[in-house]
Amino acid sequence: MTARAREGRRILLLGRDGQLGFELERTLSTLGDVVACGRGDCDLADPAALAAHIEARRPDLIVNAAAYTAVDAAEDDEALAIAVNATAPATLAAEARRLGIGLVHFSTDYVFDGAPAARADGTRPPYDETQPVAPQGAYGRSKLAGEEAIRLSGCAHFIFRTAWVYANRGRNFLNTMERLAAERDRLSIVDDQIGNPTWARWLAEATAQILALSWAQGGAAALERVGGTYHLACAGAASWFQFAHAIFAHWGDEGRPVPQLVPITTPEYPTRAKRPAWSVLDCKKAYTTFGVQLPGWQAALALCLAERPS
Repeated sequence: MTARAREGRRILLLGRDGQLGFELERTLSTLGDVVACGRGDCDLADPAALAAHIEARRPDLIVNAAAYTAVDAAEDDEALAIAVNATAPATLAAEARRLGIGLVHFSTDYVFDGAPAARADGTRPPYDETQPVAPQGAYGRSKLAGEEAIRLSGCAHFIFRTAWVYANRGRNFLNTMERLAAERDRLSIVDDQIGNPTWARWLAEATAQILALSWAQGGAAALERVGGTYHLACAGAASWFQFAHAIFAHWGDEGRPVPQLVPITTPEYPTRAKRPAWSVLDCKKAYTTFGVQLPGWQAALALCLAERPS
């Protein structure tokens, strides 16, 4: 998009404080003027305040990277999870519909139950966008409710489901591993939950690429023609143990001390919320429609770690 085409287009980004929002603020700037809002700018749990916030800014596109992601805490405060992950997206969708603009929203692998029907050869297929949803906990239920509210609103939208997002900032598995390694010589890591480790940087870049091929070509009408639900995650799959092993292999290459890693099962690491045992996402739809595909998770991790302060 040329500078002239970008002129006057305003993108309202919610969730600038998060790991994905931080990256989106940069990638979306190629498409328009980004008005980025964080926790202190707008209370997502207050629908009236959120609607007023949108009306005051009159954006041409809303991108919602904000979410309540405390999976275990959601079991004890599902009302808050619903307020942020379901009611707020419903408000955003209603405002997008009223203003005739598009909405981009991010969802999660936790909308699935983690137990897909096996293939004839006994292997498990990745989840594509057509497979039935069955969240197993409060967090997943709240995110699914947000998806459903957006679809029912009738607004032009993208819902991008992703998985296991990490970055060099924020609360995520990568930063948790670094913190724990500084405290312990031996780490027990779950080895029977499988997903797509996804670098926030590449997720943000893929989002901008898709918007450049849709919304940027004709606003909400262009978005609506190809909108809907898409899976966006790094290619390949790993267990948490394999993800941790790859992180610390990089440490070893740098000559840093590496903790002993012990693979364990999910029952050996009980948590308040149930996690999907298998949540690998099939992302072919995004590639078929837009030619956009996130590369493999190992390559993403190597690049992310190369930027990390020693």
